[in-house]
Amino acid sequence: MNLLLTLAFALLLMQPQSQDGDVPKGYQGTFAITNARIETVTNGVIENGTLVIRGDRIEAVGADVTIPPGAEVIDAAGMTVYPGLIDSGTQLGLAEIGAVHETNDFREVGDLNPELEALSAVNPNSVLIPVTRVSGVTTVVTEPSGGLFPGVAALINLVGYTPEQMHAGGVRMMTLEFPASGRRGFFDRRSDEDLKKAAEKALKKLNDVWDRAVLYARIDSAYHAAPDPDHKPEYIPEMHALLPVVRGEMPLMIKVQREKDIRAALDWVQERGLTNVVFSGVAEGWRVADKIAEAGIPCLVGPVLSTPTRAYDRYDKAYANAGLMRQAGVTVALRSGESENVRNLPFNAGFAAAYGMGREEALRAVTIAPAEIFGIADDYGSLEPGKKANLFIADGDPFETATHIRQVFIDGFKIPMTNRQIELYREFLHRDEGRLTPVKVVPPSN
Repeated sequence: MNLLLTLAFALLLMQPQSQDGDVPKGYQGTFAITNARIETVTNGVIENGTLVIRGDRIEAVGADVTIPPGAEVIDAAGMTVYPGLIDSGTQLGLAEIGAVHETNDFREVGDLNPELEALSAVNPNSVLIPVTRVSGVTTVVTEPSGGLFPGVAALINLVGYTPEQMHAGGVRMMTLEFPASGRRGFFDRRSDEDLKKAAEKALKKLNDVWDRAVLYARIDSAYHAAPDPDHKPEYIPEMHALLPVVRGEMPLMIKVQREKDIRAALDWVQERGLTNVVFSGVAEGWRVADKIAEAGIPCLVGPVLSTPTRAYDRYDKAYANAGLMRQAGVTVALRSGESENVRNLPFNAGFAAAYGMGREEALRAVTIAPAEIFGIADDYGSLEPGKKANLFIADGDPFETATHIRQVFIDGFKIPMTNRQIELYREFLHRDEGRLTPVKVVPPSN
């Protein structure tokens, strides 16, 4: 453990340094990106266009845009401007080093923690954030996990000194880990009867908690309709946190994976009369895509870069899942399900595009689709005047590994295009610089 902590602190000390010794910082201002191909997502493609940023907003987009006086001009000839990518399911900012418990803050003890807010636990100084954003990912859902109701997920922009500065607004989402009925893995040797009993017990627990929350909501409503100081109801943090979910004011994000459990979740949602619901994960969504579409439940699908859930499935079912669901009429946004590898969201989208979803739908699934699902489409998800200046400039298709992201803007900040990994690469690429006499490399003796 001491060795891991020592290595962690050593890596934290090796942060990107500019030539004068200061950590490079982003800054807002007035910028004009010129001569660019602009993929607006919602209004087609503009060839040889100009995009103007002022403060935290896009001021103008088009082929005949006047460059404001004093604007910092960025010549993007031969390059394309895209909206910033949105990852619909991560633990970015909540997890740092998997093997070091002290650096992970995405779960609490116990099964019932709906009052916990992921936003309050976000670490704005996570070294994983610069690694992520230079790949074009500008906004993410960061979510708690563990237990039945692990807490409230939050949307964050990947710039800011405090969680509040990073908050992207939009809806807060209560997370529910829907009871799983299958085996946990090859090591799970429980009998079919034991599995059935465990699933029934877990579902009963969920129903008991929900019934308590419904009763608590009724008591709360009755009290506020006719307040009586002598009969004030007991304050129960867990039940109070579920009030907006029970009342349909806060979306319920149900994390569910396998076909049987998805069907059970659909039945549960229908029985409870819930309308403000989102499914997350949905690894076997393709098996019941028609039912999900019929229910009108949007899905946060992924990771796409995964293996099949069943040994007899085709190797590419995880890649094709999102596309098959979209073809069935399901509203789909993509998620990486990662913490340190959220940077791979573009490649999750690329695989989804190649295996049936198509590039246009895959691009929408990491831009405007999640923005619409999360209620932030007025500010995010496309390149339009008045929207937040979350975007990036690339020399090719961001879903292709050969493409380089040349510049990223988040909340109007021109982001330094560096991170720990880039600095380490540069350091060791030129490791003999400064030596008067290079050290001779002696091969080991036999």
